[in-house]
Amino acid sequence: MNRLFSQMLNGVTCGDCIDVMAHLPARCIDFVLTDPPYLVRYHDRSGRRVINDDNDAWLKPAFAQIHRVLKPDSLCASFYGFDKVDIFMAAWRAAGFRPVGQIIFRKSYASSTRHLARHHEGAYLLAKGFPPFPDRPPPDVIDWHYSGNRLHPTQKPVQSLKPLIAAFTQPGGIVLDPFAGSGSTLVAAHELGRRFIGIDLDADHHHTARHRLRQLTVTA
Repeated sequence: MNRLFSQMLNGVTCGDCIDVMAHLPARCIDFVLTDPPYLVRYHDRSGRRVINDDNDAWLKPAFAQIHRVLKPDSLCASFYGFDKVDIFMAAWRAAGFRPVGQIIFRKSYASSTRHLARHHEGAYLLAKGFPPFPDRPPPDVIDWHYSGNRLHPTQKPVQSLKPLIAAFTQPGGIVLDPFAGSGSTLVAAHELGRRFIGIDLDADHHHTARHRLRQLTVTA
């Protein structure tokens, strides 16, 4: 493993994930679990926004790098914007992934009400090569444990991410989140005894994730 990889392991790096991943060795990551911008120009009630949520120029090169750094016959789970699924799917396929499952995160509340009351978030499970089936496959409907979005406008709950990491990695395996946000994937990996690498472009979210990870080591 190269020096940058060693420096990034079990931490979160501030930077453009395309550039950062380009300096990582090929085939060094066991599993990717990530929540990229949905391409919907999202902002919450307080006006918080997500960087690069207004364009898709980053999408294909980011997933090309994700595919490159994943080990052969491994998996990536990615959230996506449901009304931009065609754009996401084209980028995933262009990178070399094929969809092998769809995951629904079931909410007890409606996060929006337009034509429908939206009671879920969605993610796709994407395969590089032909990963083996897990001993205990996780369900494709997982309950959502509301975080309150206190740390990030689209904060994902740690408890809802854990079933995927537990199923698709072994203890000590390396989990990558190139759109780490507040660090929920990294916290989930740590709590399950996995190693991790996080990347985020937003300096404020990078600071939040670093602080969150430091708190884990303080209380351990």
